[in-house]
Amino acid sequence: MHPPESNSEQVDVWERTKGFNGPAQAMNRRLFMQLYVFDCDPAQGASQAIAQLDSALSECGVGAVVYQDVSNPFGIGVLTFSEDPADFVTKVRPCFEPRFAGTLKQRPEFTMLGRSYSTGYEPDLEYWLIKRPAETVLNEKWPWAVWYPLRRSGEFAQLEPKEQGAILREHAEIGKAYGSQDLAHDVRLACHGLDAADNEFVIGLIGSELHPLSHVVQSMRKTRQTSEFIVQMGPFFVGYAVSRHTPR
Repeated sequence: MHPPESNSEQVDVWERTKGFNGPAQAMNRRLFMQLYVFDCDPAQGASQAIAQLDSALSECGVGAVVYQDVSNPFGIGVLTFSEDPADFVTKVRPCFEPRFAGTLKQRPEFTMLGRSYSTGYEPDLEYWLIKRPAETVLNEKWPWAVWYPLRRSGEFAQLEPKEQGAILREHAEIGKAYGSQDLAHDVRLACHGLDAADNEFVIGLIGSELHPLSHVVQSMRKTRQTSEFIVQMGPFFVGYAVSRHTPR
């Protein structure tokens, strides 16, 4: 499939790079990720609910990670991902039927849904959009995860592109420093029009230890983007991965 010709009157939904780190790239593919959070029946216990879900997720074939909710002894989180968002309805939803999920009670305020996107600077667009998010959440060396949505103010959208770029680079450099030291690895998803609370992005911080994930959030508070232009963050889901399912 070839990208459309550049035309100011044509709507372009392709992901693109600007060619700063190699040839320009274009691709009309992206990875969707969805997080559900549930309360388990105390009489049943989280372990039994996870075992039942693992069986169902193995059958459905969609990529998934099951987390224990660190803040709730009876809570679990289920992250699923696919290039086809219809899979969340046709393949993932049946996994939560009573015969599999028992008496799970959903906590809708923690539901997050987003799509991978290009910033225009990626040297390998397919890796960034499709492979990297999946590899990050499935990495057995990085069981800790912090997931949260955020929304920027309208004032940010009104800034000149050059000023926006400087603000975003400040934010990105902090993230790169944590990633280069294997302290925290991020998954960044756009959720414009997909989030019930009108958030714009979903962020996943993944790592081998919990403290650096908290530390990077603290460090980001000092940036201009966070201190001036982010009007809403959270709720925060903190989970520890107990099972993973590679898509097939």
